[in-house]
Amino acid sequence: MIHKQGKILSRVFAAIVFVALLMPSACQKEVEYQTLSGEVHGTYYKITYSADAGLINPQDLTDCFRTFELSLSTFQEKSVISRINRNEADVVPDSLFLTVFNRGLEISRLTDGAFDMTVAPLVNLWGFGFKKSENVTDEHVREIMRHVGYDKIRLEDGRIVKSDTAVMLDAAAIAKGYSCDIVANFLSDKGSKNYMVEIGGEIVTHGLNPQGQPWRIGITQPTDDNAVDNPTLQAKVSLGDIGTATSGNYRQFYYKDGKRYSHTINPHTGYPVEHNLLSATVFASDCMTADALATAFMVMGLDKACAFVENQTLPVTAYFIYTDEDDHVRTKTVGPDSKQINLVEMQ
Repeated sequence: MIHKQGKILSRVFAAIVFVALLMPSACQKEVEYQTLSGEVHGTYYKITYSADAGLINPQDLTDCFRTFELSLSTFQEKSVISRINRNEADVVPDSLFLTVFNRGLEISRLTDGAFDMTVAPLVNLWGFGFKKSENVTDEHVREIMRHVGYDKIRLEDGRIVKSDTAVMLDAAAIAKGYSCDIVANFLSDKGSKNYMVEIGGEIVTHGLNPQGQPWRIGITQPTDDNAVDNPTLQAKVSLGDIGTATSGNYRQFYYKDGKRYSHTINPHTGYPVEHNLLSATVFASDCMTADALATAFMVMGLDKACAFVENQTLPVTAYFIYTDEDDHVRTKTVGPDSKQINLVEMQ
């Protein structure tokens, strides 16, 4: 997510998915591994990859990130998405924006609007977007809902057309995953066969880790007080060539007047979601799809999300953490058996 709050929440790598990179043994280092890390998109990134020294220039990655933000960051005044939100007449969407926009609309249709990039004004209203929150009233929500809906915006002759000029886009729930895909493709093009790309909790893995084993991550227990730097794990997952994204409501929230408000906004109601699904981890062939669906599943709730995966509208596997009627934490894995995933729950 390209969120300003990410500066505060970033140490998480969403605090939902904890990456467990095993240290290489001295006798097994057949391939040289490099690691790059830093800040981007309002969060942190870490990239570990195998390649000959000097083959990949870190400045190339910096340039890649910069180009991405100038297309899809709502915090960049001159970005394509910001200019479209301001209804500037001469905006020509670039290939990055078009890829995210088209995929976003497709997932919006498939999820019946549970994923919707036009939710931006609602996210801002509730204090989780690129503007400060207000004192939210039912009247505020009703007014903004008039300008929300993925069917109010389309691509026509290479330009973005709105049926309502007040419609605004926010790619936060899909763009970070796509950024991971772009970096992964960049590494592959440079000849790297083994890498893990992580940007704020969204992950792409390929090949093997420095120990010659599948890349491993940990999914943290969804509790408000779970430590960020050394979290308690709910499960460990070994990954193949796959994109992984997690969305949850137990880290990004606030209390106001004694009520808890989560960062996931339901595009159908205009209000933060209230249900028993605590987190959704999605495994897909690309991270952009995993990112968008993780958000959509948090909007849907457990039953609808499970039905979506079981119907295989898109070929994904999902790991859900939820509470039962007695408020006990439960888990459920849904989706086709895959050699790309080996998930072990912690006792």
